[in-house]
Amino acid sequence: MKKINDKAELGSRKNLLKETAIDIVKRLRKRGFSALFAGGCVRDMLMGSVPEDYDIATDARPNDILNIFKRTVPVGVHYGVVLVIENDSEFEVATFRSDGTYSDGRHPDTVTFCDARGDALRRDFTINGMFYDPIDDKYFDYVGGRNDLKAHIIRAVGDPFERFNEDRLRMIRAVRFACRFNYNIEGQTAEAIKKLCDKVLTVSAERIRDELEKILMGPNPHTGIKMLDDLNLLNEVLPEVTAMKGVRQPDNYHPEGDVFIHTLLALSELDTTRKSKDLLGSLELAMAVLLHDIGKPVTFEIADRIRFNNHDNIGAEMAEKICERLRMSNAEKERITWLVKKHLYLRNAQKMRISKLKRLFAHEGYPELAELYRVDSLSSTGNLDDYAFCQDMFEKLKEEEIKPEPLINGNDLIALGLKPGPIFSKILDTIKDEQLEQKITTKEEALKRAKELVTS
Repeated sequence: MKKINDKAELGSRKNLLKETAIDIVKRLRKRGFSALFAGGCVRDMLMGSVPEDYDIATDARPNDILNIFKRTVPVGVHYGVVLVIENDSEFEVATFRSDGTYSDGRHPDTVTFCDARGDALRRDFTINGMFYDPIDDKYFDYVGGRNDLKAHIIRAVGDPFERFNEDRLRMIRAVRFACRFNYNIEGQTAEAIKKLCDKVLTVSAERIRDELEKILMGPNPHTGIKMLDDLNLLNEVLPEVTAMKGVRQPDNYHPEGDVFIHTLLALSELDTTRKSKDLLGSLELAMAVLLHDIGKPVTFEIADRIRFNNHDNIGAEMAEKICERLRMSNAEKERITWLVKKHLYLRNAQKMRISKLKRLFAHEGYPELAELYRVDSLSSTGNLDDYAFCQDMFEKLKEEEIKPEPLINGNDLIALGLKPGPIFSKILDTIKDEQLEQKITTKEEALKRAKELVTS
């Protein structure tokens, strides 16, 4: 699917998406089948937003769908699901069905094809269980979804215990939808989650990771983490974060409260920035904000005052294990771990050597580190002096000043008669620092300095 570059093009693409979905409904109707928009797209339309995608439910069987449309992918024929590809977009076209038991906590053992009402009763939440006829402009609501939309409530369809036992990931999805729409989770639905929370780990780490990503990258991530904690899910999925609750901090540095409260405030600051600048940000940054202080509970000690010695390095080690547990990519793990380890690095930046700062600015993760430091500071002392100093310098320096071409390399050292070894990196690092500090500017000066270093 091609990349959308501007708002006008995005609007045009969404219009084409809807028109194509309507055309799919018409073609099914022409063959004598009923067909309706289903699920999230109907919810979004009722909420006044333009859907990002369209799912279609029909009484046509999978073989009928495969025969009617030229480009299809039978992703779940056993469950009545076929992907139809039209105008370079994918549409999930599914046969109305009711589900049997869920032995694996994710997929039904058996399905029975039925009508729209029966299909609505097997869906996860009422706001996702409605249908819309785009031809006759008519909504079908068999589960009370429209009332719950008006009441701003996330409610499981039917018995919440049954819905969550069918797919345990729905417990985290309830939180994600509540955050996304700023809704409350209905009482019985919330109570079922609390009682079934320990079953969430029967879900694959990849699926849990994906839901956490959507919570952290969506609106109100701080609310999401707090809600996961209130529903006893956080201790199952991220016990290291739960451990921050009640861990005291020195009042002069953290008047806001304990480590958990501080972390929620940092996530809130990140969310405010994303909304004000209309930016999505990165998952790595969001995860680093969540995890930057997880080393504090295990390093807590009271000496002359409350201290968390080495919590940045220990926290980085813990973050690495969390990323591995959640099956995150190596690139994501490395960036998150680096951010957690360096989250205090800008402290006292005004006293740092310029070479140290330039090396930091040259790292591709610096903008994320700066934002992490900013939200961390705003959630505690509020002092942004070091952040402002770094940003001002970062914006003024040219790229060639931050990443200059090396004046000499290993071959030059060999030409001086040195044998390759650990001394090489020490000499080259020292010369690079002096180059960044503009103490040396030419190859001749660098070679002279190298000879001095060899002698010393």
